[in-house]
Amino acid sequence: GKDNVNNVIHCITRLRFYLKDESKANDEALKNQRGILDVMHASGQYQVVIGNEVTNVFDEVVKQLGPLDSETAPAPEDDGKNPVSRAFGNLIGFITGSMSPIIGVIAAAGIIKGILALLTLPQLGSLLSVKSTAYITTSAIADSAFFFLPILVGYCAAKRLNSDPIIAAVIGGVLVYPQLVDWGKAFKTMFEVGGIKFEFLNYTYSIFPMILAAWLAKKCEDWLKKWLPSYLQMIFFPLITVLVVSALTLMVTGPIIQGVANGIAVFINWLVHASGWVGGFIIGGFYQVLVIFGLHWGVVPLVAQQIAGTGESALNAIICSSMIAQGAAVLAVAIKSKKEDLKELGFASTISAMCGVTEPAVYGISLRYKKVFISGCIGSAFGGLVTGLMHGTMYGFTGGLIGFSSFFNPKHPTDLSSFYTFLIASTVTIVVSFIVTWVWGYNDKMVQGAKVAKKRPGSK
Repeated sequence: GKDNVNNVIHCITRLRFYLKDESKANDEALKNQRGILDVMHASGQYQVVIGNEVTNVFDEVVKQLGPLDSETAPAPEDDGKNPVSRAFGNLIGFITGSMSPIIGVIAAAGIIKGILALLTLPQLGSLLSVKSTAYITTSAIADSAFFFLPILVGYCAAKRLNSDPIIAAVIGGVLVYPQLVDWGKAFKTMFEVGGIKFEFLNYTYSIFPMILAAWLAKKCEDWLKKWLPSYLQMIFFPLITVLVVSALTLMVTGPIIQGVANGIAVFINWLVHASGWVGGFIIGGFYQVLVIFGLHWGVVPLVAQQIAGTGESALNAIICSSMIAQGAAVLAVAIKSKKEDLKELGFASTISAMCGVTEPAVYGISLRYKKVFISGCIGSAFGGLVTGLMHGTMYGFTGGLIGFSSFFNPKHPTDLSSFYTFLIASTVTIVVSFIVTWVWGYNDKMVQGAKVAKKRPGSK
């Protein structure tokens, strides 16, 4: 009931509840409801997997719950988790709440950028000039989602923290203010202390500095509530919070977080390239396991950071194959099965997976017939192997077959190597996943397993 709910958010396919006591929730009752694919305990959240109708379900849930007392989700003292595990779960939950509302927007922006690159290919007669008004305008439409990413992330993070989203958005606006962006590109010195130069940085396309800034803004607001009288709060809340957090982010936390995040992103790109087929095979084979527990949201910002820093993500190219693989696996089930309900779910899940959303396939079919999931992982591993072997990379934030346009290099339109890699890897992924599922992974005599959920702390 409402009294047990601190907050509820949603991502592309899941309702994510922050409950006061997860043991009070009736897992089996929910799992047996038509339209619910699974129930999970992960990332400090009580996750109800819905699928493509999650937005409509979320709206109805919010109507029934009404205003909530708190949007924070403190872990109970007796939850059985050690402090490190609890902190990690809370961090993933915070990243999820900050990123999930904007994933669709930046994915769409990536598709537009890829299509623009396609239209400028000399092989297609350069249908669109990069200097034309149509190209520049459309490119601005696509770039805006990435350029103003700190504002979007700040707003969503503040909503998750139950702090003022407008204040967080303004702090994000400070980070992408045109003059500061120009200074950041030139690494202009703000001031110097003991020979150490504090320089402006460019925070467009960035995520992590703003997530930390939103958290700092929340702490600042909480402190001000205790010390400022109510008649001063309306003006001095935003005045002090924006000034203090913006200055702290520009001078201290931003450069540190941005440097670490860029370093990690570049290292992962290098590691994936350097490991070649080995890295592709391993990441491709196991990535969808992260999706089961919702832990892939810890990878999403890294992919965005890679694209922001270097303009490409070799990791995302491998992840793309894992989405296609699960789609091909459930397609084999849909074609092979004579069960009408399974056919309907299989074809719908295939379309969803090929568009980059695998949860309906994973929870609706793959994990309930576990060999289907394994078959998809086998196909994904071979797709990742090909991607790593051919050093394929992506230039946009999309996935599945619908992400084909993100394999065109916008800076070098004539370079089609990654696109050819995508075609070969996707073909291998589909063929392997489909054949393994058809021959070994599924038949109508198999007994459908129970929906799989992560074991709760203390369970055996």
